[in-house]
Amino acid sequence: MGVNLGDLDSDQLQAATAPRGPVAILAGAGTGKTRTITYRIAHLIDQGLASPGRVLAVTFTNRAAGEMRHRLGLMGIGGVQARTFHAAARRQLRYFWPQVAGDLPWRLVDNKFPLVGRAARSVGLQTDTEMVRDLLGEIEWAKAMLIAPDGYLDHAGSRKPPTAPEKVAEVYRRYEQMKTTPEGILLDFDDLLLHTAGALENSSAIAEEFREQYRTFVVDEYQDVTPLQQRVLNAWLGERDDLTVVGDANQTIYSFTGATPDYLLNFSRTYPHATVVKLQRDYRSTPQVTDLANRVIGQATGRVAGTRLKLEGMRPAGPEPTFLTFEDEPSEARAVAGHIKQLLAKGLPAHEIAVLYRINAQSAAFEQALADAGIIYQVRGGEEFFQRAEIRQAMNQLARAGQVEDYLAATGEHLQSVVKAALAPLGLTDAEPDGAQARERWQSLKALSELCEELTRATPDLDLAGLIRTLNERASAKHPPTMEGVTLASLHAAKGLEWDAVFLVGLTEGMMPISHAIKAGDTQIEEERRLFYVGITRAREYLFHSWAKARQEGGRATRKRSRFLDGIAPDVDAITMGRRSRVQRCRVCGRTLETATAKVLGRCETCPSEAGEGVFEALRTWRLSVCTHLQQPAYMVFTDATLMALAEAMPETEADLLAIAGVGPVKVEKFGADVLEVLEQFR
Repeated sequence: MGVNLGDLDSDQLQAATAPRGPVAILAGAGTGKTRTITYRIAHLIDQGLASPGRVLAVTFTNRAAGEMRHRLGLMGIGGVQARTFHAAARRQLRYFWPQVAGDLPWRLVDNKFPLVGRAARSVGLQTDTEMVRDLLGEIEWAKAMLIAPDGYLDHAGSRKPPTAPEKVAEVYRRYEQMKTTPEGILLDFDDLLLHTAGALENSSAIAEEFREQYRTFVVDEYQDVTPLQQRVLNAWLGERDDLTVVGDANQTIYSFTGATPDYLLNFSRTYPHATVVKLQRDYRSTPQVTDLANRVIGQATGRVAGTRLKLEGMRPAGPEPTFLTFEDEPSEARAVAGHIKQLLAKGLPAHEIAVLYRINAQSAAFEQALADAGIIYQVRGGEEFFQRAEIRQAMNQLARAGQVEDYLAATGEHLQSVVKAALAPLGLTDAEPDGAQARERWQSLKALSELCEELTRATPDLDLAGLIRTLNERASAKHPPTMEGVTLASLHAAKGLEWDAVFLVGLTEGMMPISHAIKAGDTQIEEERRLFYVGITRAREYLFHSWAKARQEGGRATRKRSRFLDGIAPDVDAITMGRRSRVQRCRVCGRTLETATAKVLGRCETCPSEAGEGVFEALRTWRLSVCTHLQQPAYMVFTDATLMALAEAMPETEADLLAIAGVGPVKVEKFGADVLEVLEQFR
């Protein structure tokens, strides 16, 4: 056949042609690891050192497995088994099961949720969705760590379980018991691995048959292997060492699932005669991006830091990464949307742009800003904000509150109290709860509560019915997800992906690193640093970092930027669209503007208006006719503050309209021509 190795650089070539036996490829982000291991498999086959049907390549996603099979197919190589750990174990267990258990039937449990819920109820625990998911997460972590129910208490101190550790252990125990039924045995995905390892460990006949079939092994993303997966790998290998592993300890971001880089870091100790090759030439990113990535990971501490790779950007030079500070989240989101519009105008495809954040609850402000700017987007690895189960429940709860007569006329702070009271039974508490699912739910509810507070501050006479209409309008105004849109994703969901332009947003203490990591200490903080590093290395050319001092417009500026930017980014004050902006001051008296209304007007509310006689009332009359026709409340068109700003500025073009606070591209498209026609009467 003959494999053409001319496409590989010197390091990739060394890895691809290393002698048969243990090989560790330490591959940094964008260094061509998939290409390298594909060529290594092809080279081993070409040299007669392996046969296609006896190679098992293990990946962590079906997508990666499919990509590897596709690349091998393009090289004329078929028959190599490229599968995830679980898919490979399932296939093997189906084949070997009769030798292990005879006629005893087994069935795979695709949905563990009902079983865990039953186990939780049996020990007196509440069985809301978040509790059951957190319990399920604890069980999955324990099994990945090879911890049985009886041993859970000994290891619970390193966790933050959602309830008393004794209760979690008992739920785990009963869950395992429930899987033995009169009809046979139920196996979950972790059981596939456990039983596969057990079959090979306890039956020499099964082990001999398997090891005769598979003789060469390749494991991708080796930094994310769990103790359970390593046990399976050991069982596959036996005393053999024809193993190639590929990984990057700097990208270890799944320790909460039991993943550990220890097996990668200890590879040369496990196999003293191993070949170890570093891939550090980054063909994905510009030198400006890789230099920043190196500086960020260069500040890492702990064992992983001692093995870091230093990326060398191989693309042509590009723009320097940008660091932007904003007074509040809405300003940050609007500026990001504005900058994205600039990139789109340059010809950059929307699907080559991503906005990445730490938690899914952060997406709401950016969804709204992109929608207002007329930019299509898709949310990856999570639902759109208003489609999340907890947000739909919250909207229903607010609708029920609207049926209470005492709440109907609530406005201002009273309305804010009504919202918080309505959301409290759903999980909105003063303090952030423990448990991953509970935290995520709480963060979404908190984001909704703060959005409601922002809306009531912007429109002081807004009542509950009007608030609900506004929220529904925001929900229905979202563009449907499409592959052609800008990507919104959490940093975890972005792993393995890349874009021409990446916006890393919300980079504040308590979010990056996340608050519970700060409480947990150095180990978790370092994982957050690696997560930040992963975000940086998703960018090919354009890289933007941003953070906001306050959650809401006019809110207290108490937030601090992420510690990971210390010594990395300049100390900048409020920056919008790349230009430094000063504190907003009244154009009449010069005092600092504090309220949202004053900032829209550009002057203190008590200072005299510059609007011509009758202009404001003419705009209000026009707005009333529009609202009657559309059957929408007035503030859904323009607030009084925006109408007054229009009356005072007297814009003459659509470009002038866009300079008015509260007027975005969508509203210009809907109402711009009519507004300009009204104003023309007063020139």
